[in-house]
Amino acid sequence: MPQDHPAGPQPRAADQSSPDSDDPDHPRGSVAVAERPSSAEAERFPAEPQTPGRALNGVFFTAVTLILALLAVAGFWPERMSAAADAAMNWVTSSAGWSLMLIPLGLIGLLLVLACSRFGRIRLGGDDSRPEYPTYAWIAMLLGAVMGIGLITYGVAEPVTHLFDPPHGLSEPGSQQAVVDSLRFTFLDWGIHAWAVFATFGLAIGYSTHRLGNKGLVSPILRPLIGRHADGLVGKAVDVLVILATLFGTTTSLGLGAAQISQGLSQVTGLELTGTGVQIAVIALITVLFTASAMSGVGRGIRMISQTTMVLAAALLVFVLVTGPTSWLINLFLRSLGSYAGGFVEISLMLPADGDDLAWMQWWTYFMMAWWISWGAFVGIFLARISRGRTIRQFVLVVLGVPSLIFSAWFTVFGGSAMFMDLERGTAIGEAAAEDINTAFFGLLEQLPMTALTSVVAVVLVVLYFITGADSNTYVLSVISSDGRMHPSRSVMGVWGVLTGATAAVLLYAGGLEALQTAVMLSAAPFIFVILALAVSLVMLLRRDPLVAGGGVAVAEPASQPEVRDR
Repeated sequence: MPQDHPAGPQPRAADQSSPDSDDPDHPRGSVAVAERPSSAEAERFPAEPQTPGRALNGVFFTAVTLILALLAVAGFWPERMSAAADAAMNWVTSSAGWSLMLIPLGLIGLLLVLACSRFGRIRLGGDDSRPEYPTYAWIAMLLGAVMGIGLITYGVAEPVTHLFDPPHGLSEPGSQQAVVDSLRFTFLDWGIHAWAVFATFGLAIGYSTHRLGNKGLVSPILRPLIGRHADGLVGKAVDVLVILATLFGTTTSLGLGAAQISQGLSQVTGLELTGTGVQIAVIALITVLFTASAMSGVGRGIRMISQTTMVLAAALLVFVLVTGPTSWLINLFLRSLGSYAGGFVEISLMLPADGDDLAWMQWWTYFMMAWWISWGAFVGIFLARISRGRTIRQFVLVVLGVPSLIFSAWFTVFGGSAMFMDLERGTAIGEAAAEDINTAFFGLLEQLPMTALTSVVAVVLVVLYFITGADSNTYVLSVISSDGRMHPSRSVMGVWGVLTGATAAVLLYAGGLEALQTAVMLSAAPFIFVILALAVSLVMLLRRDPLVAGGGVAVAEPASQPEVRDR
């Protein structure tokens, strides 16, 4: 069992276990292990006495109560809930939507400054620590952190929709300039802005856990700002916000996954299986699977599934590139990437000019930025776990750059192929996507060889992403609501598994994709303040680090952690 941290200024004992610690590919085994800090750091930020039962009661029961209340309102009064949520979203985006654009841009600047300054040589661990994984394996795991359902749902739908409804009216619909604009704004939604949010959380959690010895929670990182309150009610409130934002961010993915699975089954079987009832049934079935997986502690099976999804996704990407307009896609990628880089600051700060523009931003860019914010802590925990021993410079440059390029290639191949089909062959993929984005991916596959096989592969990919993502979400929520303990009880994991599936199902019932998007934006709104506080606290912690503070104090490598194969 993990050991509680003793009170007082002395160095805290390392947590004694990390579940599935030999399973780095899977976030369920990736919650960062608390390690022993140097005595100098322990004196700066002494730990408060931990009260396991009270922490569980405060965070777990508060979060569960709030979620159950929301589900009850949405289930019994869906129309009222939808109207209230829409009104709240309109107010948030019209009055503070700018923050969803400005904050990720600011985080990019902060991360680059940290990477290129003296802070860049600080390691996520002791001064003598070295990376646990080879660089190629580390990069592969980075891609696996967010590669998921969204890339299937939006891989074709977003670019091809922008083609005939250009962002901010910058180009003529269906023009060659609209092709480039559609991709550069898709790069904006899925590229470096998203990874700046993830990298900020990952860097802060990694530094806090690997170098200072804190638990894998957000609240201890805020100690420089709020002092002992980080271990009191304020810290617990932050952890509750983390849970709510993570839950709604993940359930949005599950709702999208259910819609994609039902659309794919319709494509394969020829039956009409796209209704809300079918989607809820899909959620119910897979909820049983991923909840059982999370409670079983079988990490190796999930690791194999994660690796299988990566291989299938790469194979599908190569297939579409080869059988599609290959040369046209390569030219489009380079042109769009150049346009995106050249106008980076301009499009990063392009805010809505009128009501129609605001509605477009709510459906696309504002939603995407809120989605990444809500996923921040979840992905950050994963990145922290796999990045022990990396320098801040390595961490920032790779996390910001490599996944952004890979995602840009994905959207160019799939979205660019669909745009080519519509413009050169008169297909109607974009028109169908404007009515239902879930048709776009399978609409493209219909225009390529071996449609039946590739459609089955796409459905399998979504199912696998659904199971691994929800399983990881269930475990991470259980850890956070159990005061950072690496071995949350099976009953706690069961509760979070059921609540995850139930939330996705109820939100689909209450308003479909619009309800899912609204829930993400509303949960991310208060979480913005957490991100700002996290960034400030991280800078404060780094400025006091012995390696850059001029004190000449080396941070020792924490004691090694015993492996625990299964929970």
